[in-house]
Amino acid sequence: MAFDPQNIRILLVEDTAVMRKIEIKTLRALGFDGVLEAVDGDEAIGILQGGLKVDLIISDWNMPNKDGYALLCWVRDNVATASIPFLMATGQGDKAQEKKAVDAGVNAFVAKPFNEAELQAKIDEALGLTTSEDETAGQSRGPREIVNGRVKLKVAHIQITDHIILGVLKHLIKKGELQPRHFELETVCMPGWNPVQNALEKGEVDAAFILAPIAMDLYSFGTPIKLTLLAHKNGSIFVRNKREGYVEPFADHFRNQSFYIPHKMSVHHMLAHLFFSSIGLTPGMVGEGQSDVNFEVVAPIKMQEFMQGNPATAGFMVAEPLGTRAIAGGAADLQFLSSELWENHPCCVVTMRDDFIEPHTDAVYEFTEMLVEAGKLVDQKPEMAAEIGVAFLDPDRTLGLKVPVLKNVLSEAKGIKTGDLYPAAEDLKTMNDYMVKRMRIGGQVDMDQFVDTRFADAACKDRVSSNLPAYLHIADNTAVDLLSRHACLAKGEDKSMLNLEGKYLTFSLDGQQYGLDILRIREIIGMLPIRSIPQTPPHVRGVISLRGRTIPVVDLRTQFGLGAVADDGRSCIVVLESGHGDTDLSVGVAVDSVSEVLTIQSTHIDPTPGFGARVDTRHILAMAKTEDGIRLLLDIDHIFQEGEQLTQLALPTETADAA
Repeated sequence: MAFDPQNIRILLVEDTAVMRKIEIKTLRALGFDGVLEAVDGDEAIGILQGGLKVDLIISDWNMPNKDGYALLCWVRDNVATASIPFLMATGQGDKAQEKKAVDAGVNAFVAKPFNEAELQAKIDEALGLTTSEDETAGQSRGPREIVNGRVKLKVAHIQITDHIILGVLKHLIKKGELQPRHFELETVCMPGWNPVQNALEKGEVDAAFILAPIAMDLYSFGTPIKLTLLAHKNGSIFVRNKREGYVEPFADHFRNQSFYIPHKMSVHHMLAHLFFSSIGLTPGMVGEGQSDVNFEVVAPIKMQEFMQGNPATAGFMVAEPLGTRAIAGGAADLQFLSSELWENHPCCVVTMRDDFIEPHTDAVYEFTEMLVEAGKLVDQKPEMAAEIGVAFLDPDRTLGLKVPVLKNVLSEAKGIKTGDLYPAAEDLKTMNDYMVKRMRIGGQVDMDQFVDTRFADAACKDRVSSNLPAYLHIADNTAVDLLSRHACLAKGEDKSMLNLEGKYLTFSLDGQQYGLDILRIREIIGMLPIRSIPQTPPHVRGVISLRGRTIPVVDLRTQFGLGAVADDGRSCIVVLESGHGDTDLSVGVAVDSVSEVLTIQSTHIDPTPGFGARVDTRHILAMAKTEDGIRLLLDIDHIFQEGEQLTQLALPTETADAA
């Protein structure tokens, strides 16, 4: 950085409050404290006309009123502002849009979401300290690296179930069950579609699991790539914001609202457009003409967070497991699965660069064959694939992805299918034709030139040509029928309890059985002497000393109003791991007796019923039905949140002092 960020004043133009907050935090982490905020182009123009010196404009593209492109044109057409560097932040990423902005005088693009390093590089480019040519000049990989006689194959993907066959293949290779002779696999997980697109375009990777329309867009603008295989069929989900009042007319739930899609060039955009058009609404990108449903591009892993922070968002369409995770987390309701609108449809594809394919044809044949084998395993063994998938898609546990959620997605009758990955040109043409002719986005692609089927022909030689034919419901009432789906889901279709499926330690209080998530339990100990602490709530019995650690003990009997009883030989303390910011806490819970560890399926879990305003049920997560009766599953965090003094007792000394 050849300048002092403290001397740079930035005008940040972003209509989404959650995104604006994230971007300001990122800018401040880079040392940019002088940030002016505007929610659209009109407000930005007002600030620029007010006389304040602005050194850099960072603007979203799609905004209501005046969008980023209109703002860019205004800035360049006014003498007082024409020379201000302009950085366009966009999640859309289609090549036609990029060319349009370049022609209008944009200095640089940054793909949302971005991290600190990515934003800094783009700010440097916008300020003229680097150029896009300088940035990409060193990214040509030249001859590929050869390791033990095998070429290194670098493949990009994101954190969605659509890419699970790549994770399964990586697992099979690591375990030695598949042994490539021609390639060594390296996978690169990226935060969103734009980074994947850029990496494939610039040659930073050899191949990518990528949305088919993005691949078509890159190809039509001259990127030397070929589509070699499907990554899956089906596998996406349309969810609506979980809020009261989903009643007739159901279309009004979406009218004049935002709706999130993962990319402008996506089957999610196509199917959401078809759905809304079929129910009498006019969908469109924010800022593009007259529409009563506004599509906004949001990174898949951020959709739930953004929707919960924006009441004007009606829902989103996304690859699994992110929709099911939102349903299981209580943030969304299921509207439909993508295959209900387009049966057995393509979505993500395996796309490879020509400069890898031609010198390393044997590696491509072998890679394709092994992906097909991985796809068959996912179809045949969804539980095993779910365990592999959680480790591959969420290695740092940032998504909070759980095996039951992913297993549900992989087992869904109308969900993702990986057993037939042959890239049928007619299905891809259906997608391309709809987007070009009905949505007016992208360009017509010659599928015979773009799709290289020789590798799939070899890998899928036993394929039945009529296997899983695709069918788009474009001329019937399917969308209208899906619109009215709300409270009439069949048993097994409700995904709201999936996050609660798992193992529970059950224990007794006053004859009633309760359950605690086994993953939250550190250990179970017999009763120890408990030292009382003055001025604590009645349900805090005091503290114990356990191997040099001071641990507070909660009496659930007292907290639940059951009345105290003397401890006996079966009484014990369950030591739990709670949470306090970034600090792990240990808290003991005194119970009458411990019963057993049970595995509880989501189909045996019901929401907590209402008992009236006088009964506080916040500490009850749900009700589990077992052969021996009802178990109350406890939300331990709610229990501990009720006493700030308990938090202070449980914190390590140095942390408590700081608090």
